[in-house]
Amino acid sequence: MKKALLIIDVQQGFENERWGERNNPDAENNMLRLIEQFRESGLEVIHIQHASKTEDGSFFPEKEGYRFKKGFEPRPEEAHFVKNVNSAFIGTKLKEHLEKNKLTHLTVAGLTTCHCVSTTVRMAANYGFTVDLVHDATAAFEMASYDGRKYSAQEVHDTALLHLNEEFAGIVTTEDVIRGLTAQTAQK
Repeated sequence: MKKALLIIDVQQGFENERWGERNNPDAENNMLRLIEQFRESGLEVIHIQHASKTEDGSFFPEKEGYRFKKGFEPRPEEAHFVKNVNSAFIGTKLKEHLEKNKLTHLTVAGLTTCHCVSTTVRMAANYGFTVDLVHDATAAFEMASYDGRKYSAQEVHDTALLHLNEEFAGIVTTEDVIRGLTAQTAQK
């Protein structure tokens, strides 16, 4: 089973205050630790970047929000796919890249848990990939429901994880992943 790390939408646009309260303030630090461990283990790191279709979107390619957060820029040898919808599989060559490189086990982290992370995890599982979702290396923002009820960022995050758990992904921690990669490297 060949593994890859999928880092989704870690972009400056999520720094905008309009998003509101966010959970997991250490998510980016955990993502960086995962990136470092995957690189050190000789495993692939794949970067997903969201591009808004309209100029009024905070992720429009010519705006600052489109840029990766510092430290999340892909290395030249790393795969980088740009999407304009929630799923990293729609309108990109991600699936073909995974199949061509025989990558069957995805470890997923990024922003936001209930949107692009969730949609990508669901599609990956439906395509037959094994998926681990790193809950402390993802984050969500507060939201209001259709009926006006407000949900905290943690409630939104937890609910998204609840819907994915066991049906679409194994929910793991950064430490779980690093421990597993370290053990695999030691066995070689």
